[in-house]
Amino acid sequence: MIAIPDIYYITRNDARYSHAEQAQLMFSRGVEWVQLRMKDYPPEEVLRQALKAMEFATRYRRKLFINDSVELALEVKAHGVHLGLKDTPVDAARIRLGSGYLLGATANTLEDIRLQAARGADYVGLGPFRFTTTKKNLSPVIGLEGYRSLVSQVRQLQIDIPLVAVGGIEMNDIEAIRAAGMQGVAISGSLWAHYMEHSRMEEI
Repeated sequence: MIAIPDIYYITRNDARYSHAEQAQLMFSRGVEWVQLRMKDYPPEEVLRQALKAMEFATRYRRKLFINDSVELALEVKAHGVHLGLKDTPVDAARIRLGSGYLLGATANTLEDIRLQAARGADYVGLGPFRFTTTKKNLSPVIGLEGYRSLVSQVRQLQIDIPLVAVGGIEMNDIEAIRAAGMQGVAISGSLWAHYMEHSRMEEI
């Protein structure tokens, strides 16, 4: 089982800061993993942002993941890819990428977890924790009790894969989510807001 960092940042659309700039800030503040998630952008802009974000990942010795695209991860030499339930299957991605890449996979149910583990995912992004506007076609909300239940079932079945909470998570949820047995927390808007507020306080 791979080691999962406590916090895993997912980039978001922001009027002031590009996705690569968000990656730079998070890497500079000690966040070890950042996922570049750019829905509905032109491919050339996604490539430009991914290349820049990889420069920052290399500078800070952190890891960059690409959302959905195996080919983009190969092109920019990212550290990993995160694949949704309707994206390229993990086992097919592994054939294309080889053993040098980390592969994350989305799950919402115990059967999803079993499937993604069987396909060889390095970790599962399990969510959504609560309702979020970040993602279209949202799967059923899991919640804290759902996490506790799924963690217990995964342990009983001896499925050896790290579980990362994702979807609508606020900063004050992290402690309870980790206490429920989740190995990591993927977070976007609330972590960005936290660092932006902290940056403003430093400027003052």
